[in-house]
This record gives sequence, C-alpha cells and structure tokens, in this order.
Amino acid sequence: MSKTRVAILISGRGSNMMSLIEAAAAPDFPAEIVTVISNRPEAHGLARAASAGIATLAVDHKAYADRPAFDAALDAALRACEAQIVCLAGFMRLLTPAFTQGWHGRMLNIHPALLPSFKGLHTHERALAEGVKLHGCTTHFVTAEMDVGPIIMQAAVPVLDADTPDTLGARVLAQEHVIYPASLRLVCEGRARIEGTRVVIDEFALGDRALVSPSA
Repeated sequence: MSKTRVAILISGRGSNMMSLIEAAAAPDFPAEIVTVISNRPEAHGLARAASAGIATLAVDHKAYADRPAFDAALDAALRACEAQIVCLAGFMRLLTPAFTQGWHGRMLNIHPALLPSFKGLHTHERALAEGVKLHGCTTHFVTAEMDVGPIIMQAAVPVLDADTPDTLGARVLAQEHVIYPASLRLVCEGRARIEGTRVVIDEFALGDRALVSPSA
C-alpha cells in the first residue's frame, strides 16, 4: 500500500505528535510520518520523535528576520522531505497567508476546544469561566485565519463541577489522541474533502472511530 508522506510541526513536548506516530506504526494506516520539525530547537518532542525512529529538524524562528522569511525556510524544509500532508501538533506559530495557501487542503491542526468556541489560548480556563457543560477538541484544515478552517472532527467531554483546568485538559487531551489519527486517516484515504467552508466526509462506520468521550 502506498502511504501518504506526512510531516508534523511541533513547538513543545509533542503529545499529539506521538499519537500520530503510534497510529502510523500500524500496517494498515494510510500515512507514514517522514519528519518532525520544530521551530524551537530545545523542544522535547524532537527527542521523543528521534527515539521513535523519525527524522527530525529544527528550524529556529529566531534565526529569521521576519515571519515570511521563517515561513519560506519552513516551506523549503517540508518540500525537501517531500511531505504531502502537514500536521500541526502544538505548533505555536502563526503562519502567513502565503504559507497556508500553499498548503491549502493539505495542512491539519488540532485545537483543544469545540470550535468555533474558544479560539486561541487558555481554552480550558475560559471554558470553566464561562460555565459551559460540554468542552472538547476539534480537528480542522488550516486557513490563514487562526482556528477558523473547515472542521473535520470534534469530540466532546462533560465539564464537571469539580474540574480544574488541568483535570478538564487531561480529559480533552485523551480525546485529541483519538480524533487526530482518525482525521489524518480520513484525509489520507481521500474520504474527507473541503466543499466551500465545510468538510464533507464520505460514509463510513462511525462505530470504528470513537468521537464521543466516555462519561467521566
């Protein structure tokens, strides 16, 4: 089986990165992780990826004069490894419109909230402050506007009265590790496609992909 070549971009520990690497180790998974790139040379995720036998690269954003220059270097690195799909996994950089357009329909992200609610940072704290009863995570295609791209999958978890940002975040993270590999599978198999501002997913057995969290 010919597998889609995937590059992962990280800035930190690489928790979601590892969920993708572990999923891709299965013989029937339609993607192979060909490289992990970080904008922070000290990112712990680089060592974790290397330990898993994945090629790694640091493209330090501090070495570039501005955002377009960094994005050009990042784009060159992705094309050098012949990546076909890019997955952002805790990549803490805003990308320029030129970069996102160049990878339109081929770049995924995971966000720790049920978009369009709670875009940006500190999502768990904000969810608790707003008193929502459901929180969760979203996979989506990346566009020029932050946390706005067409949604691929979402998973919801209950918000409990005793929750702290840490306990809520841990429950959400467990679901991130479910839906990100599932979303990448759909994209690589050509079963998730963008139509206008929405993602249309070809019919498949939802029971095979756990999209709703178990109760706490």
